[in-house]
Amino acid sequence: MEKNGEKIVNPAAKGRETSEFLMAIVRTLSTSADFEQREKEKARIEKTFTQSDKRLGELVSENYQELAQITQDFSTISKSVNEAREKIKKIKDDLSSCKTLLHCKRDELRRLWIEGVEQKTMVAMLDQIEQIKEVPTKLDNLLAKKHYLHGTELVVNAVAKLENQLVGVEALRDLKAELITRKEQLHDVLIDELNKQIYIKSPNISSLPGKRGSSVVKQDTLKRKGVNGIPAPEKIEFGKEVKEDLNANPEDDPAHFIAILVESLYMLRKIPEAAEGLKVKIQPELSAIVARTSQAILESTSNHVDASNQSQCLLDFLESIFHQFRFVAHMHKVVLRNLHKIIVSGVPVRQECLYDMTDVWSKIQAVVELLLREYLDVENTASSRQRAPTSFDEPSTDINSFFAKKRPTKPKKMALFRFDASIHAISTNSYVDDSRAFDTGDLFSSTLLAEMGLEKNQMVCKPSVYNITAIFKPLESFIREIEDAIACPDGTSSLQAFVTDFVQNIFLGQVHYTVSTSIGSATKVDEEDESFDALRHVVDHKTQKELGVSRPLLTSTVTVDKNLQELRELMQDLPDYADQFLNMICNTLKEYKDTCHSAYREIVQYDSDDRRVISAMWAKDEDISRFLRSLPSWRSLQSSSGQELASDDVCSEEEIKALNSKEAQILISNLTSSDGLIQQEIITDVTQMRTIANVHESVEWFSNRIKDFSNRLCARSNTTPAETEAAEYPPVSEKTLSSLKNLVKDFQDLAEICLLLLHLEVRVHCFYFLLPVAKQSNYAGPIDDLDPDSNVLKLNKDLSSMEEVLQQSLQPKKFKYIFESLGFLVASILMNSIQYMKKINENGIKKMCRNLFAIQQNLTNITMSREPDLDHARQYYELLYINPDDVITMIAEKGSQYTFQEYTELIKLHHRSHAALSPSQLENRMQKLKEVFFKTPNGD
Repeated sequence: MEKNGEKIVNPAAKGRETSEFLMAIVRTLSTSADFEQREKEKARIEKTFTQSDKRLGELVSENYQELAQITQDFSTISKSVNEAREKIKKIKDDLSSCKTLLHCKRDELRRLWIEGVEQKTMVAMLDQIEQIKEVPTKLDNLLAKKHYLHGTELVVNAVAKLENQLVGVEALRDLKAELITRKEQLHDVLIDELNKQIYIKSPNISSLPGKRGSSVVKQDTLKRKGVNGIPAPEKIEFGKEVKEDLNANPEDDPAHFIAILVESLYMLRKIPEAAEGLKVKIQPELSAIVARTSQAILESTSNHVDASNQSQCLLDFLESIFHQFRFVAHMHKVVLRNLHKIIVSGVPVRQECLYDMTDVWSKIQAVVELLLREYLDVENTASSRQRAPTSFDEPSTDINSFFAKKRPTKPKKMALFRFDASIHAISTNSYVDDSRAFDTGDLFSSTLLAEMGLEKNQMVCKPSVYNITAIFKPLESFIREIEDAIACPDGTSSLQAFVTDFVQNIFLGQVHYTVSTSIGSATKVDEEDESFDALRHVVDHKTQKELGVSRPLLTSTVTVDKNLQELRELMQDLPDYADQFLNMICNTLKEYKDTCHSAYREIVQYDSDDRRVISAMWAKDEDISRFLRSLPSWRSLQSSSGQELASDDVCSEEEIKALNSKEAQILISNLTSSDGLIQQEIITDVTQMRTIANVHESVEWFSNRIKDFSNRLCARSNTTPAETEAAEYPPVSEKTLSSLKNLVKDFQDLAEICLLLLHLEVRVHCFYFLLPVAKQSNYAGPIDDLDPDSNVLKLNKDLSSMEEVLQQSLQPKKFKYIFESLGFLVASILMNSIQYMKKINENGIKKMCRNLFAIQQNLTNITMSREPDLDHARQYYELLYINPDDVITMIAEKGSQYTFQEYTELIKLHHRSHAALSPSQLENRMQKLKEVFFKTPNGD
């Protein structure tokens, strides 16, 4: 073996080598026969010995100190060993003597040992007694710091000692009774502390969601992050031993604190009682949360909740309740996981003694349902309000009773006077109603309120079925959380069943009743003259300004629109019932459309249902209506209402004049074809003209609003989930949406018909007053008969009356459309009427010119334009001053200014007015007119 390059020789092996070497030398010397050889060997050995001795001397010299120390140490050790041998020998002798002595005093030693054991036991018992006497004080200190695990262990161990080791100590009887009582009371303390952790330590009211749109803690958020620092129950490690740190605040870790409380109850062997106690306290504690939250919100609003913020207060209140209930459910889940951990560890507890999360969510649903019953006023509305229609699939809801004409009812006997409408009675009743409305029913017990120091619980807002609109979405979200948590076997929780039943059987009926009543009061019939008030009353200027309109609208239309706006808001607030509300909208629109049509027919019909005013028949006539809608004036109205007028539709002045001429020809041909005059086929009451104008403006405004609403709706079958999420309104049935758009078109058609009716009615009035001017008046009278015809004066008065009412009721562009080109029509009527004059003289010509001038002045005041067409007509009649031959010469020289037919009628009247002229002269002049007219550049 080598170490650090040097060979290490084993001493034993070295000794064997030395012996073998000596034996080899002896053997060599003894066996060698040659003396010389022996001498050589001897010399070699001596030399080697000399070298070895020398080496040994050197080594001794080098290691003298070590050898001396070794020798000294050896001597000391040898001396110590000898002394130890002597002491051992002495001890053996002493032990032998002791053994002999002990054998002699065995009984006395046994007695002394027994006395010693008794003394030690008594000392230990005294120590235990001293410790147990300190248990109440230590227990109070531990409970004050909420170190319940150490406190429970302390009292349990103390009672165990008093019932076992110290059972016979009579002096401890009172202490034993006290500790047993404290042990029993500790069970209640632990249950109360558990309830406090579950209910009282819920999130602070001030930190709860308090504004619309604030994020509410969802259950998935609870699972990920926990509540107030508490990990989700699935994340708690239950395999670890529950330990309590006396130097830390146990409430800093609520989950661990709950585990400590459950472990303490297990030490007390009170797990079944604890589970039962927790189960029994669920509903009262939830009700207490509701009461505390209600009181906190009322205090934050200084006990003043007005009508403007009632819905917001209720929403804040309910979101706070939901947030705390989620926390309660989460804490119960933590408690149940700890209880199940105890059961899994082998503790014999019957499963039926425990509760589960289904029980917790069931109690939560029960409290929320009671809360909703109070705030939604279920009991009152269920007994006194109308029920909703059984089906909303078709717009067949019968609210005709609010639109149909009502027969006069017999007057009821009335009391002479009453005091229930006095200011004192009204204020008193209002106070009583408000107090009753804000009191709760069966939700809070008197004991609970007494514990909170309240005489009664005040609600954060008045009970009303319409409160559902503010809370429906968060309520549905909370219900979905419940259904996901308990996995309802039938797919619907009891709370969802209550909400569905309330909305379908109470709320929809109440909405239907309210809308019907509101519309019914706005469209009621005047019992005195059985006329429709719906088309009489218009909104005041303040409402008109708020609506942003320049002309009056019917009160009934604004009322219907307001009710429809409420229904539209309900579609947003209760998206699950959007189809039902949209069907209500369609039903209301259909009934109001029928109301407007009925009122319209009542205005345009007379004598019998089969006879109508002329303008109404023409407005409904497809050919005339289509022609009027094709005129530039009508198209300009459409362009000003938001539709661009195409460049192809822009007409020149000549084309407009030609179209106006065509319109006049159509009207003249229809109204002058018969030999009779118009007999009362016009609207003589200008207030009815105002009514029609109001209907037009109202229905047009109304139809635009409905159209805008329908354009923002989307059919359920054509909507993707992403579009549904971004849509302003929830998707609806395609069939109902189609019905709504058809109703929009019906209202637009009614508005257009009303405007066409006014356009035609003004023109029919011109025919009504101007046709008798030529047919019945005398234009060959004396010189003093120069005043305008009475019918002309009546026409001017009629036009002024219509101007007054229509200018106030119609927008300027529509007013212009009504009276635009009216001068051309009047000129055409009077020029065409020349054929009905028997004869005329210069006085008659002056009278006709005065007629035209009077009408021109009136129309100029109305249209604010010169009306040159009437100048053209006056010049036409002034041609009667000239000899027909001169007229023909003028045509030949300057060209024609009128049609061939107009020149023909002019010459014929001239001949009828001069009896001396022969028929042959008329024939010659007509022939000459024909030749000259059709040769001129302007001839037809």
